[in-house]
Amino acid sequence: MNKKVYKWFWAWQADEEEAWLAEMARQGHALAGVGYAAYEFEPCAPGAYIVRLELLDALPCTARGRDYIEFVESTGAEYLGSVLRWAYFRKKAGEGGFDLFSDLDSRIRHLERIYWLLVALTVMLAANLCNVAAMLARFPQEMLLRAGAAVEILLLYLFLRGLRTIRRKRNALAAERALHE
Repeated sequence: MNKKVYKWFWAWQADEEEAWLAEMARQGHALAGVGYAAYEFEPCAPGAYIVRLELLDALPCTARGRDYIEFVESTGAEYLGSVLRWAYFRKKAGEGGFDLFSDLDSRIRHLERIYWLLVALTVMLAANLCNVAAMLARFPQEMLLRAGAAVEILLLYLFLRGLRTIRRKRNALAAERALHE
């Protein structure tokens, strides 16, 4: 019987999300489908699958996105679906290792894709917060505006922390790469 789990991860928590999906597979629940904060699992032998996710360069519905998905599938992996540009893949553990990033440079490029996506979202959020602040200046008693501003300030704080997290991960990989050069 399939199991549906609702769980939220931020973009900067991709490693934690992948670790959680691996733990679910170790417990005998193979990822079968994804949605917004929704995961569908099917029964499997414990540890039967390795699950990987990646923020693609292009949306999966574009030719470039489909070409990349087909490339990953040609390695024996199964494409499970996507949420916007986040693609989810699984491969049977018995078929050997499964990694979407072949070297430190590809891992760094992936973190930079996440970073620049977060930068764009943070700028849009900050611009919207400026609009809300301007509206609050005209209507200071409007409780809905106050609540919206509070939520946006919280989100802005979270996104800035996320940017710092991604930058630290990227810098650690760059330092590791420098050691091997």
